Amino acid sequence: MKRKKIFILHEIYGVNDFIKDQGQTYSDSNTSVECISLYSNGKVFSYSQEKEAYQYFTQEIGFDRPLERLTLLLLEAKVQYDEVVLIGFSVGATLAWRLSNLPIHRIICIYGSRIRQYLDVHPTCPTLVILPSNEKSFDVNELKKAIERLPFVQTAQLSGKHGFMDYNNSNYCENNYLQAQSVIHHFLHKEQL
Repeated sequence: MKRKKIFILHEIYGVNDFIKDQGQTYSDSNTSVECISLYSNGKVFSYSQEKEAYQYFTQEIGFDRPLERLTLLLLEAKVQYDEVVLIGFSVGATLAWRLSNLPIHRIICIYGSRIRQYLDVHPTCPTLVILPSNEKSFDVNELKKAIERLPFVQTAQLSGKHGFMDYNNSNYCENNYLQAQSVIHHFLHKEQL
């Protein structure tokens, strides 16, 4: 049986209950899951602190600083496991997208709205991008068209807004959560592209 390692990158809020629950969702006897905190102090923001959390992420972390650390972590895991998968939510999804040139098994990006700033990235491993039907700051359909043409990219667009998978988010939609989990499960278990 193949040994699998799944890393999960959080949203701006940090490794909160939702992210921890996602870790348990993917864990089984052959799969080790690790929720990576992008915040060195393990800081977690409440949902009411959205603006503060966003400001903290953009000023203290950003989309460049974590890349070297994450690359080393993923490549070390690749030596120890048969399969390495990276799942990112929101800002974590954008970071995952930026790491999609690494020789790992799969990457899953869930509502990574800033992917639109990194369209020069062309994934070299199977990459699933799950998008909401709309975002307040840009046209999701244009992003979808731009990335679904890339050879290793599969997209899934579900009705709803950014955060629809997170049961603590005001945009949560149980039906969309279940659909997204089904798409993710299928993507994780299909043969290598």
